[in-house]
Amino acid sequence: MIRPFTMSLVALSLLSARAEAQAKKPKEPEFDGRSLSSWVADLKGTAPQTRNAAAYAISGMGPAAKSAVPALIAALDDPEPVVRFPVCIALREIGPDAKEAVPALTKALDDRNDDVAAMARKAIITITGEDPRPPD
Repeated sequence: MIRPFTMSLVALSLLSARAEAQAKKPKEPEFDGRSLSSWVADLKGTAPQTRNAAAYAISGMGPAAKSAVPALIAALDDPEPVVRFPVCIALREIGPDAKEAVPALTKALDDRNDDVAAMARKAIITITGEDPRPPD
């Protein structure tokens, strides 16, 4: 009779320790019920609309999405301006934690799409606090 009781206590102790460990693990940011990693995967989707939606979703997570910065940097090379533009917004919304994106954003200042170039400038200003192209 004592043995089943002891085994129950041991099992309960193990479950409690596991629950405590999971509670300490930081939760991945979410947007619209989907995790950041799910949206990051969509940045490589085949349809431009999928990549566009992913970039906007990541921008909605703000600084919590800082782990997406490398994927966003890669997405700045997307052939579609409808993807590059919200990628710049996402980097701007992440803010100073997106410092590693400044070289890629600097390159985007010369984007063939004026809206992308303008948003890249705004992102750099937000990230660094400095205007890369101050008015004359």
